[in-house]
Amino acid sequence: MIAGLDAPSGGQILIDGQDVTHRGPAERNVSMVFQSYALFPHMNVLQNVGYGLSVSGVSQAETTRRAQAAMDSVGLAGYDQRLPSELSGGQQQRVAVARSLVLEPSVLLFDEPLSNLDARLRRSMREEIRTLQQRLKLTVAYVTHDQSEALAVSDQIVVMDAGLIAQAGTPQQLYEDPHSEFVAGFMGEAMLFAGMADALGRVQVGPLTLQPQRTVAPGAVKVAVRPEAWQVVAGGVTPAGGTLDGTLLKTAYLGSLQELTLATPLGEIFVVSPDVQRPWRVGDTLRLSLAQAGVSVVAA
Repeated sequence: MIAGLDAPSGGQILIDGQDVTHRGPAERNVSMVFQSYALFPHMNVLQNVGYGLSVSGVSQAETTRRAQAAMDSVGLAGYDQRLPSELSGGQQQRVAVARSLVLEPSVLLFDEPLSNLDARLRRSMREEIRTLQQRLKLTVAYVTHDQSEALAVSDQIVVMDAGLIAQAGTPQQLYEDPHSEFVAGFMGEAMLFAGMADALGRVQVGPLTLQPQRTVAPGAVKVAVRPEAWQVVAGGVTPAGGTLDGTLLKTAYLGSLQELTLATPLGEIFVVSPDVQRPWRVGDTLRLSLAQAGVSVVAA
């Protein structure tokens, strides 16, 4: 709808303070980077980047100058004569970004631009997109299903559920203070547990007691707990909020982290521990407590 490719059923779309709701795609000064990049295979990089200018009647000399400047801004200087088939996935993505930037748009749209790249390249490209956005002071609307990607590149995140806004806010607000079960589950690997809030604002989850960050009304609640919020308690230590015993079912070493799956009275719990030196053994009984960070209370 922002690009003008679909008509809204209601409301307005404003760009630079102008109502563009009923304008066509060519009248909005909006550029889009597609998921598949949509590069012309028979054109070289320079021709791909300058295509929008050339069909808009811009002179050949000006098109070349602006296209090369856009290529420089995304690290493609010297790639003028390469064909898309001669480029890596990351380089093709940069061509698509340069082709959008050369039009000097008011809004730049990204449609899951990193989904075709491997994990390492995804991380480096999302950092480049963020740096580019900050340097050029662009307004960017970025669609992704990857929560870590959304957290890394955004100033504001809008979580959509069935076409409606479930919650909007900064990355930190959505991660640390989700307002619904859906948002809590979507923003990271939160597990939800039934709890009960008392008149003093404390929440009981099985044998554990916690003090939520937000005031909650007495009664049934849902508690969203992220894997990193669980802490394995050493013997002889009893945290103020109590402990939960569990039997270690599965363990996976990830270099800087250890993933643990435990059977507990609250069901199976997934835990991420930074203690990679400990000899974790399946069948061991572990005691868990909850940290303040990574725990949210939402409506039941």
